[in-house]
Amino acid sequence: MLSEAWRQAIRSFLSNERAGGKPETTVSARKHHLEHAARRLGPDPWAVSVDEIRDYFATQKWAQETRRGRRTTLTRFYDWAIEAGYTDTSPAARLPKVPMKAGRPRPAPERAYSAALRSADPRELLALRLAAEVGLRRAEVTKIHSDDLFEDEGGVSLLVHGKGDRDRTVPLPKSLGEALTALPYGYAFPGKDHGHLSPRYLGKLIARLLPDTLTMHTLRHRFATRLYARRRDILMVQQALGHASVGTTQRYVDYDRNTMREAIDEMAGSG
Repeated sequence: MLSEAWRQAIRSFLSNERAGGKPETTVSARKHHLEHAARRLGPDPWAVSVDEIRDYFATQKWAQETRRGRRTTLTRFYDWAIEAGYTDTSPAARLPKVPMKAGRPRPAPERAYSAALRSADPRELLALRLAAEVGLRRAEVTKIHSDDLFEDEGGVSLLVHGKGDRDRTVPLPKSLGEALTALPYGYAFPGKDHGHLSPRYLGKLIARLLPDTLTMHTLRHRFATRLYARRRDILMVQQALGHASVGTTQRYVDYDRNTMREAIDEMAGSG
């Protein structure tokens, strides 16, 4: 249970984040991070020591990227608290830096995707296709609204509200465009999170349809891999995924090892 001191501090910090234009997805993630920490660090946020916050991080079995995100949140929180006059020091300032782990492509196998399609209800089927056929993140899927659909020369396109408030336009396959335009006016996935489903809940729904440790995000990797295989244009894949960096896109594209083997064999033969 959160103490009143933590509750007020988190509320003020998040208000400051919103005032600075942080996307609601970022604000929501930071709220979750801080509430998790608050339940484990004692009732007074300004009495937390360097050792306590270090030990908190040391006992968590987080993935590397999760650890990086939590460290960023706690560091920002205490930097804000110093500027706001709540405390003089940041116990998070001495947390060790978390190196960025080089990601590897992990596209969902075709058999897993096909099985998920067969098991899905209509709402899940639409979400699966949006992730696998146009590479949307789960948060982007949940935010789709009728107002984001429009017709251009080639058919129906979608204005995607991406990560970091970066919007992009994605052309839709004909059948997917028809499926979305046939829905009632409003959010395509209505729910209680500002009128639509929460990304976390949608992710859980889709994960139940996929085997082992596959997630909705592996369908995005599938899309990137297949799109690159069609045109061999990494910049086009970057634009479709909404990445700020080509380096990020490269971690999504799994190269065809058979093609690689053929090229290596050809070089060995010519040598």
